[in-house]
Amino acid sequence: MRFLPVFLDLQNGPVLLVGAGDLARAKLRLLASAGARVRWYATDGNHDLSGIDGSRIEIAEGDPLKADLSGVIAILCAGAGDVGVAMSVRARSVGLPVNVMDDLAHSTFILPAIVDRGDVVVAVGTGGASPVVARRVRERIEAVLPARIGDLAAFIGAFRKSINARIPEFALRRRFWERIIDGPIGALVLSGRSDEAEKALNEISNASDFAGAEQGNVKGHVTLVGAGPGDPDLLTVKALRALQDADIVFYDELVSAEVLDRIRRDAARVPVGRRVGKPGIGQEAVNKLLVEAALAGQRAVRLKGGDSFIFGRGGEEVEALRAAGISYSVIPGITAGLGAAAQFEVPLTYRQQALRITFLTAHKAEDAGNVDWTVLTDRKMTVVVYMGMTAAPAIRDGMLAAGRSPRTPVGVFARVTRPDAKAAVGTLDQLPDLVNRIDGGPAILIIGDVVAHSAPWRDFELNEVIANLLEAAE
Repeated sequence: MRFLPVFLDLQNGPVLLVGAGDLARAKLRLLASAGARVRWYATDGNHDLSGIDGSRIEIAEGDPLKADLSGVIAILCAGAGDVGVAMSVRARSVGLPVNVMDDLAHSTFILPAIVDRGDVVVAVGTGGASPVVARRVRERIEAVLPARIGDLAAFIGAFRKSINARIPEFALRRRFWERIIDGPIGALVLSGRSDEAEKALNEISNASDFAGAEQGNVKGHVTLVGAGPGDPDLLTVKALRALQDADIVFYDELVSAEVLDRIRRDAARVPVGRRVGKPGIGQEAVNKLLVEAALAGQRAVRLKGGDSFIFGRGGEEVEALRAAGISYSVIPGITAGLGAAAQFEVPLTYRQQALRITFLTAHKAEDAGNVDWTVLTDRKMTVVVYMGMTAAPAIRDGMLAAGRSPRTPVGVFARVTRPDAKAAVGTLDQLPDLVNRIDGGPAILIIGDVVAHSAPWRDFELNEVIANLLEAAE
């Protein structure tokens, strides 16, 4: 992040606008909507204010490069040509923030795409790289943001000091406002019935009790959240809400840094995963941490790569929470096998060709040795293996010994949905070699004819044809 979003109070002093034409007038409309005092130097001499509230706009004459900058809080240049570059040099010399439209090199701040809901303002920026992308994001936000969300912010602001005095504890105060926003009082404001909402809030006699009430449950709550295979955009809306509501998050090693960035900034973060080659704290210790957090009244999230109930030991954690009488909920995540299938176009099922799927784990060679491979020889079955890199030779040997064809298509898909994702495809007899090609895990192994329908297989077939032609030529 190069540009830090900062909200500037434009009523503290005049903004100097230099430029002309539609570009300058667009900036005038924006500044006027923010209540700014504007001093406008029209470089073409045309000060047409048609359709613009000019009550706080001062028409300036003369050379803007010689303008008095005392009291000016910022300089904007739009449609100013070379004058804009010169104004940037002058602004920097006196330490004033300056924006030259579409000229990042001569700007010390940028103007974001804005969603304006009164007291709620959302600014979307791309570091100046793509204003069109910023506008598209703004449009998405506009579509989902309630029209009266600004009214809700103003409503809370009117009561904030009195509630601060009644609830001195920050965490409890935050819960109070969350219950107001998410409950019937917030709904009244958003429906335009602020008078009724104000009456309902004033009728809350004990604010602390209201904030601490958990719908009859005096303990905290634990949410098991599937983080997916790595891409933060694959988190469900419900998962994002849980991460934003959490007081403490216990996360695994496989959870990506981008997903961790979605956690509320002031929430405690506790790593409980096992690093490669190092012992973890153990499942019993993790269970104990979850129970202790809930008993302390915290809203805890157990964040796992993939899905909690697919080789995530979520079932054991749920049993521990049940035994302790702790309230819990489970939010599913996209498991790595499905992430790999989607990214690399592997149809795990295919009409008349793959009618069944088996998910299994083989973290070590001895794990593979305990698998009954004879039940996995059906050509119409797709086998998805988790944590199978180390055991790849044993997996290959077990399936070949059970009768699966050595020419069965297989794929090794590493770091799926992440920017450094990589795939290696080939045949079952090549499986250990394929694992060596993907530059480390985590990786999913997919075994079955469906791999031949994947995007990487097209390159594999082309390479096979070229190799055969070269061999024939020799």
